[in-house]
Amino acid sequence: MLDGEPAPAPADALPYLLHLPEEYDSDAERRWPLVLFLHGAGERGSDLDSAMSHGIPKLAEAGHGFPFVIVTPQCPESSQWVAEVDTLGGLLDDVAADYRIDPSRIYVTGLSMGGFGTWSLAVRHPERFAAIVPICEGLRDQGVDRIRHLPVWTFHGEEDTTVPIRFTEEIVAGLEALGSDVRFTRYPGVGHDSWTRTYDDPDLYDWLLAHHRTDRAGES
Repeated sequence: MLDGEPAPAPADALPYLLHLPEEYDSDAERRWPLVLFLHGAGERGSDLDSAMSHGIPKLAEAGHGFPFVIVTPQCPESSQWVAEVDTLGGLLDDVAADYRIDPSRIYVTGLSMGGFGTWSLAVRHPERFAAIVPICEGLRDQGVDRIRHLPVWTFHGEEDTTVPIRFTEEIVAGLEALGSDVRFTRYPGVGHDSWTRTYDDPDLYDWLLAHHRTDRAGES
């Protein structure tokens, strides 16, 4: 079982780390939920271990057992997640082919640059995901109509001077106008690090895993 170890990937693909649930090998028929975690700008580069500096992979590496597969790719130093959405889609295809993944329970979450990537990936490929969790982020030059049927829980610190909270406010307002299933948690007095508190909250994972991908009428 891989546990925070580099997973095999084609030379032209994104390198990534994989954490499997402790019970993964005990039932050869069981299919598992998958959470794709997108790190922030500070973890770009070629040191794959740095991708575990925050969030879900950090908790998994510290021994927190999660009931889902965690995929943590690393973004090249010269790029950003919004430019890698098609590559991320290919990565999801590869992991689903190599591991026992429940296709109805695939989720994406990310912080800061990874939050931007979460929104962009969901807009590009809304059919892939059961729910998304973007944190302290925004959505550049894209509308939200394609994700109007996708459950969203987003988080932002009210005192964030790196990515102003108005970025999230604008997205949430757009989704609410479409009648979307969107939750927005604001953290008064919190700056850019709104992810530590978020990923430490077990309610987040209960909410996430309660969602299954279904055919959503009217989704384009």
